[in-house]
Amino acid sequence: MMTNLFSVFDPSTNIMNFSLNWLSTFLGILLLPMSFWLMPMRFNIIWMNIIYKLHMEFKILLNNKNSGSTFIFISLFSFILFNNFLGLFPYIFTSSSHLTMTLTLALPLWLSFMIYGWFNHTQHMFAHLVPQGTPPVLMPFMVCIETISNMIRPGTLAVRLTANMIAGHLLLTLLGNTGINMPMFMIWILLITQILLLILESAVAIIQSYVFAVLSTLYSSEVN
Repeated sequence: MMTNLFSVFDPSTNIMNFSLNWLSTFLGILLLPMSFWLMPMRFNIIWMNIIYKLHMEFKILLNNKNSGSTFIFISLFSFILFNNFLGLFPYIFTSSSHLTMTLTLALPLWLSFMIYGWFNHTQHMFAHLVPQGTPPVLMPFMVCIETISNMIRPGTLAVRLTANMIAGHLLLTLLGNTGINMPMFMIWILLITQILLLILESAVAIIQSYVFAVLSTLYSSEVN
């Protein structure tokens, strides 16, 4: 029985003797994303800064048109970077060192750009086959050269990433396998060399994912 008007606010909600009065206090924390109520870590801040810088750079490459499409290339950069770094850990297969994976990324991208370009901007695409200022005599040759260079773009994207990933990993493996037959003083030199190569491979992992994303953005900008 309600003794006075304010007794409706009395803490009385319970299930199996467990007080549920403060559940509403935590509902906001449970439903809202972590970024709204939790201070981000330094790693998150650094990663968000990288994404923002990439967004601004890709936006410039796309001539400030379709700025929302930069997130496709940022996602591509993040995906390749993750796979490249994952391959640096022992006993983990480097998927980005195989053409089946890299071609699966490069070919649909290039194909979608080509289909979109030739269907929507046909005149613009034909104009790209002849560079500005080309003498009339050289025009047929330039069309052939530009067509071939356009056709091999997905191959060069895929092979560049694959070759760079394979080269470093192969060198690390070959040097590591020779350590068994080396004298003790040579092992120290080998260890230092391996550490330096690992640092180089980490840099290559970042650079190659960046190059892949930037070139894809440039190919996209040529279509518009």
